Amino acid sequence: MAKAKPAQQSSFGKWPIIGAVLIALYALCSFLDSNVHKFYAMTPEALNNAVQTSLSASRAAGQDKNATYVVDTLLSNLVKTYPELDLQTDFRNPREWVFNNAGGAMGSMYIIHASITEYLIIFGSAVGTEGHTGRHTADDYFHILTGQQRCYAAGDLAPLIYNPGDVNLMPRGVVRQYWMDGETWALEYAAGWIPPMLPFGLADMLSSTLDYISFYHTCRITAREMVKNLLRGKI
Repeated sequence: MAKAKPAQQSSFGKWPIIGAVLIALYALCSFLDSNVHKFYAMTPEALNNAVQTSLSASRAAGQDKNATYVVDTLLSNLVKTYPELDLQTDFRNPREWVFNNAGGAMGSMYIIHASITEYLIIFGSAVGTEGHTGRHTADDYFHILTGQQRCYAAGDLAPLIYNPGDVNLMPRGVVRQYWMDGETWALEYAAGWIPPMLPFGLADMLSSTLDYISFYHTCRITAREMVKNLLRGKI
């Protein structure tokens, strides 16, 4: 007598489990996103105060056009502002600088702080650049130190213009085209979820410039700082 074949388990039974997992993940992400500000160690107001103090000191010394002097003064002020953070201040070390190609723009950056919810960098170009800002998961505060930045959103017929001391705030989700004059340098502070921003900052090095050395050093420095801060309890 032939044995009866066991009834195949319906795949319908898997969908409630998958749906429950997706709902739980969505609830977790929503909870974390609504509380992300609790992980911040820096504030735009304190950073802007450090920038303004540094620019005033640079002007008084007749060095406001000297980017090296301005950055050096700023980093000293940032260490005083946030003594509890292990900020990177060795900006004269060329191994700590990396080229960054993103959204068609090319610049150079120095990472002062990087964690899961914040980064603080010096970014700019000695010869000028322009491109796409990207659409990000963090609010971005671009403090102009030297030079000039211009940007606009689709539909704007005149640019927004930012000079030394000005702050270009890019709320998360906002996208613009931007242009930077030669010898434009800025203190850039991003507050939000940083890991989802990384593909935008790395993709061009893999797909167009093929600059694998810059890719390696960007990953090396970013990972070093994020892991270091995680070990210090800074998310």
